[in-house]
Amino acid sequence: MAHRPTRREYRATRRALRATLRRRCAEARLIASCHRRPRSITTVAIAAGVDRDTATGCANGLRSVAKRLGVTPALTARTRRTACGGRARQTRTVHRYTLRQVAQLVANYSPRKAEYRAAVARIAALAATA
Repeated sequence: MAHRPTRREYRATRRALRATLRRRCAEARLIASCHRRPRSITTVAIAAGVDRDTATGCANGLRSVAKRLGVTPALTARTRRTACGGRARQTRTVHRYTLRQVAQLVANYSPRKAEYRAAVARIAALAATA
């Protein structure tokens, strides 16, 4: 026989549900922003569900592909934000690519590392919806 949840259990359950909802909404907003405007390659990878360390490494490889293909970023900006979170002390130049450009880079990128292959598959799936 199931017991009725106590007030403490009820609050804990609702807190967990709110946290899940916040995380899902943030993910949806990030994906939508990638579709709307140019974002950095690392941001697109994170929006695709790749963890931050793998995203930065994979983004470096994709930047090399961009250089090789002669793909220029759609937007160049100065920011204090970094991929590892928080605010950086110095401003840095960031290059932002449209989702179509990222799809082109992913199509021409063949990484060796298994993590990067999985990351590229996720990024390609996100870019295919563009």
